[in-house]
Order: sequence, then structure tokens, then C-alpha cells
Amino acid sequence: MINSFLMIGQSNMAGRGYLNDVKQIYDEKIKMLVNGRWQTMTEPINFDRPTSGIGLAASFAGAWRLKNDQEEIGLIPCADGGTSLNDWAVGGALFENAVFQAKLALRNSKLCGILWHQGENDSFGGLSALYYDKLSIIIDAFRSELDAPDIPFITGGLGDFLSGGRYGKYFTEYNQVNYALQKFAETKPDCYFVTANGLTANADGLHFDAVSQRRFGIRYFESFFEKKNILAPLASENELMELIENRPLTKKEQGTLLEIDFAFGKISLGDLEKKLGLLND
Repeated sequence: MINSFLMIGQSNMAGRGYLNDVKQIYDEKIKMLVNGRWQTMTEPINFDRPTSGIGLAASFAGAWRLKNDQEEIGLIPCADGGTSLNDWAVGGALFENAVFQAKLALRNSKLCGILWHQGENDSFGGLSALYYDKLSIIIDAFRSELDAPDIPFITGGLGDFLSGGRYGKYFTEYNQVNYALQKFAETKPDCYFVTANGLTANADGLHFDAVSQRRFGIRYFESFFEKKNILAPLASENELMELIENRPLTKKEQGTLLEIDFAFGKISLGDLEKKLGLLND
């Protein structure tokens, strides 16, 4: 039985880290839901925009696998960049789609958690004052619709870089959103908050860079595994990143990656056949 996790929120959950800045994570026991079916995860996982890239879910799954080496994990990508809490309102398209995708996943998986990152689009114009109450309605409804009243809900903080970036003038209330997210985790059952302290952004000053997304995912997993808030960076983040990204690949995994390189035109047919032959020797 696959252990599945629903990914919801806006662009920093979908992921905008540059694909070439980190080593890809590939593991046949990490799946992602595509067209209602499980496929082996490749990045980007959450292709909501042409700019989709590295998100936190891959390293979350990699950290999960370090603790569950005989089991499979499945990611259900439903995040959508640039969305506000109003866009995620109960009964709206994003909410209904996420419920639908999760129910498809439940045909052959066990839903184990909800991963949320959102708030940039509620960080101005007084919207932060409404954040706690709006989020409460949304998460209560997800738990009800999915018949999962006790499912862990993990949320991450907004980056401290927001006010100084290209769009900084739009995020004047990001501290208030972080306060609301932490209060939510402290007052709602089975909800946990993960700090973004020490994480850095792409040049836009809006999206976490790829290395930070890797670190963020490890923090999310620590929060899920320990069932607690993570209020400071973890001392083991770099070590765990190294373990996850450099996991020895099976021959089948190596072969599949060669096939992918061939499909993208990165290697010739002759090189593909030669390298596959070496693998099978």
C-alpha cells in the first residue's frame, strides 16, 4: 500500500527552484500521481506553470524513505502558483480538484498527510488578519471531505527575503501571515509549523531556491515524523540532503534514467545501447 501525501498551496509548494542547481532525486519507491495513476517521481513534480521546478516534496519523500526503506510513498501534486486563500475556498475549483485527486489516490494508497505552503498572496491589504479563520475553514473541509479528521497538516513559513525582493512592496504583511500559520499549528489538532529561517531565494526574491527547497522538505518530514513544530534549522540538513541525493541506484533505475536522457535527446541511440549493455553485463 502506497503512503500518500497531498500537496496544496501556491508556487513555493509547486516549486520554482532551478532544476540544474541540485542533483535530481530518483527512487522507484517514490511515486507521483499523474492522470489518476502512480508513476515513478521525476522533477518537476507539480507542473502548474512552465516555470515549475524543484519543490520541497521530493526531499520530504526522500527523507521519508530513509525511515521506511521497504515502503512506497506517493505525492499528489495539486499546488497552483499565485493563488490566495480565496482561490482555495471550499467549493472552488482548486479545492474540488485537490479532493478529487486525493480520492483517486485513495483507490490504492493510504493518505498520510497534507503538505501546505501558501501565504504570499495574502500578505497585503489587510488580508493577513483574516488568514487564520479562512485557513481553518479550508483545512476542516479537506479533513471532512477526505474522511480524515486526524490527518497531519504540515505548513511552512514564508521566507524572510520577501520584503526585499523584486515584488517586496506586495508582501508587507508576511510576518503577520507567519504568525497566523504558527498560531494555527499551536491551536489546531494534528497541525505543525515549519520555519523558513535561513532559507534563501532565487534572484526574484520570491521563490525558494533549489537547495533551500531540499532543506525545507527535510524540515517538513522532521515535523511530520516527530509530530512537532520545527522552529529552527536542523543541524543534520546538509547530511540528509547528501544521503537522499546520492542514494545508490538499482540497475533498473539507472536504465530508466538512461532511457529518459535518450528521450530528451541528451544521448544518442548508440550511447544508450552501449550503456544499457554495460549495466546488464
